Amino acid sequence: MADNHGQENNNKYGIDPDKFRAMIAERAYYKAEQRDFATGYEMVDWLEAEKELNKQYFYWFQEG
Repeated sequence: MADNHGQENNNKYGIDPDKFRAMIAERAYYKAEQRDFATGYEMVDWLEAEKELNKQYFYWFQEG
């Protein structure tokens, strides 16, 4: 769960914030699944998923 700054960065690329959160949730789910849903890693999974997607979108929408 990011601050609003991260969401603003995604909005400038034309990404719907609700869709982006759903994408993060899905990626975080798969991360949890790989650990057999061991508890205590929910925030780590979310933040890693968010970071990966932000990086992915940064490269997709880079100017130049």
